[in-house]
Amino acid sequence: MSQETVDGAGAEETVETRGDERVELLRADTNNDGRTDVWVVDTDGDGKADLFQFDTDGDGKVDVTMVDIDEDGQPDAVVDGDGGLPPEQLPPTVQV
Repeated sequence: MSQETVDGAGAEETVETRGDERVELLRADTNNDGRTDVWVVDTDGDGKADLFQFDTDGDGKVDVTMVDIDEDGQPDAVVDGDGGLPPEQLPPTVQV
């Protein structure tokens, strides 16, 4: 398991993840602005999601990070910001 530092609300929090990998299982654009709003991530290579990140205000940056350490479907930690695990930025998609 790894420890990640989180900058949130002026204080640093530490979030534990299952591993050090970042395998994005899903990216979703929920408001059709061409930018990712939801990231579902596997951090230990087992193919199961254990890190969930959300852009809640449409600016293309992670605002909330949830970690499910034991993969039981219940969040074990919820923090402001990217949880020290910023996603790779992709260019915006174009609606046709």
